[in-house]
Amino acid sequence: MNNFDIKDNILSSNAFLEDFNPSKISEGIAGRFKQRRLELNLTQAALSKMSGVSLGTLKRFENKCEISLKSLVKLAISLEAVEDFKNIFSKQNFESIDEVINAQKSVKRQRGRKNV
Repeated sequence: MNNFDIKDNILSSNAFLEDFNPSKISEGIAGRFKQRRLELNLTQAALSKMSGVSLGTLKRFENKCEISLKSLVKLAISLEAVEDFKNIFSKQNFESIDEVINAQKSVKRQRGRKNV
């Protein structure tokens, strides 16, 4: 099997594609949220009251995986899961001292250049 065949097999794998599928990522987050809520023996109504997030919003999140970031953070605070947000968009982890030195030498930009 050559490198092209290996790459083709990896890209055609459903597991690989699910890592980059926004719907699957959202479903995973909503599923883990619901599991945590149930582990804490909280009803949707009780969590709604605790968090200040409307019951409708909470139900929509669990059933359709749709929620605003502000409401998601409120729910995370209520479930004592705020630490889970700390790794989102975190700084790069360096693997060598050369990477640290190069990063320090680079100019700190205030905005990006690329247009999408």
